[in-house]
Amino acid sequence: MSTRTVPKAELHVHLEGTAPPELVRRLAARNGLSLPAHLFTDAGRFHWTDFLHFLKAYDDAAQAIRTAEDYRDVTYDYLARCAGEGAVYVEVMSSPDHAALAGLSFAGHLEGIAEGIGRARDEFGIEARLIVTCVRHFGVERALEVARACVRHPHPLLTGFGMGGDENAAPASAFSRAFRIAHEEAGLACTVHAGEAAGPDSVRDALDGLPVSRIGHGVRAIEDPDLLRRIHEEGIVLEVCPTSNLRTRVYDSFAEHPLNRLAEAGCRVTLNSDDPPYFDTTVGREYAVAAERFGWDAARLLEATRTAIEAGFVDEATRTRLMERIGREPGPAVSR
Repeated sequence: MSTRTVPKAELHVHLEGTAPPELVRRLAARNGLSLPAHLFTDAGRFHWTDFLHFLKAYDDAAQAIRTAEDYRDVTYDYLARCAGEGAVYVEVMSSPDHAALAGLSFAGHLEGIAEGIGRARDEFGIEARLIVTCVRHFGVERALEVARACVRHPHPLLTGFGMGGDENAAPASAFSRAFRIAHEEAGLACTVHAGEAAGPDSVRDALDGLPVSRIGHGVRAIEDPDLLRRIHEEGIVLEVCPTSNLRTRVYDSFAEHPLNRLAEAGCRVTLNSDDPPYFDTTVGREYAVAAERFGWDAARLLEATRTAIEAGFVDEATRTRLMERIGREPGPAVSR
């Protein structure tokens, strides 16, 4: 089955992780930066061997994104590629901590991303929003500062708050104050990485301690039937990234991946690329994987798009327009 004409939506992709090697090299040259020699393979791809090495490669490449102009170009480049694959809506996660390490202010980082989103919308009709993320292995104090920066710098395109990084560095609940600041003071909807590198207890901890309506990955919940029931009953949406889960060795094959079992257990699932050039994928490829490896037909793929739009951190007028674009009636928004 061809998936090219199916409208697509993506909720889980790291903006700094969307820049392909050629763009990273171009930005580094523009900024007079020398990249680590070990960052790329001889074939010109990103080089990494395991999950922690991947995080290091990601951090090294992100150094090349240093200015508001760089963030604009990375955002525009990614959304243009998504639009070319039929995506109508994308939420990008971006890390102000990585921008700060490169000497860029929160406001400058936000300004560049917003300009890239606006330019892509004008040229391709694709809608996008920003989720600001803290980094778990950078610690609680840095997370609090990121959350407070969201309060100080409100923006209509900044609609979400989340957390990435090394899931085993600390429990999600340790960051509850940061999430409460972002949610209650900045008015942001929340998601968090859990149940990827760590097991179902990581998901339960996130649901118990954070005001989240979505879980990034969440696939390890399959190991706990009680947790699956809770996810179903609470309407929690899982941002599933099948190819990423194979590349980071959460699972060894698509046959082992629980995408279908999660859906059969009543979990609401979406399809996402995570860090596309690192994992040799795209949002379009993830839809093709669902069709080719998991047997999803066009109706089921479209349902994943609908779920993503229903769970999107977007205003209701925009949600309704997006539903009309994909030819579906809007369902209830997901909130928590």
